[in-house]
Amino acid sequence: MDDQVNTPISPLPSEPSSFLQVWIHALTKPSEQTFAKIANLPNTKTIVAYSWVFFTSLVQIFFLFLVQGTLVRQMLQQQGFDMGGLGNGIEVTLITSICGAPIFAAASVVFFAIVVAIIQWIARMFGGRGTFNQMAYAYAAIAAPFALIRTVLALLTVIPYVGFCFGWIGILALLYVVILQVIAVKAVNQFGWGQAAGSFVVPFIMLCCCFSVGLIGVMQMMGPRIGDILTP
Repeated sequence: MDDQVNTPISPLPSEPSSFLQVWIHALTKPSEQTFAKIANLPNTKTIVAYSWVFFTSLVQIFFLFLVQGTLVRQMLQQQGFDMGGLGNGIEVTLITSICGAPIFAAASVVFFAIVVAIIQWIARMFGGRGTFNQMAYAYAAIAAPFALIRTVLALLTVIPYVGFCFGWIGILALLYVVILQVIAVKAVNQFGWGQAAGSFVVPFIMLCCCFSVGLIGVMQMMGPRIGDILTP
């Protein structure tokens, strides 16, 4: 936390004008200058960030539902389960994907907003100069295209024999995105690497703790009932 505060960042020589250019800049030019410029674009709005997250999550979840539903159906058929009454199962999988994707995409936007709000709150405590609007826009410029990339990689993982390789590529891509997100926190808030890493890590520790406490609470509530069911 003893890193010195950065000096003002000079603008990029070329300013991205469309959302595709913003996404390309975010993924292919991993520097503080890139994210400082993105965070200060004229169209930097929270609603734009939310729309990016929603629509890319919609595409991602739709195809993941479609693929996972198909794989589960095939697995059940191989185990001898009767799929009668459901036709070939494609209709059910398609309807589930169409109906479920918007709900989970909306939930992704809510989760995105909560995570960004906590990150920026921690960053302000560390002396950050950025705003929630800037942080959300810079984060969405990373998260939105990565959601589409992850969708493609997830679809490729189902290919026999070579799918394992794409799984490892997905893990490496995730690590790369984490690095980009830390750089974005640093650039938006104009402070040191220690503050940026702390702002990024602390919220996820908080969320994990809340999830663990909630899970323990549910298990304690359900414990007596499960015991009654299992007791002869």
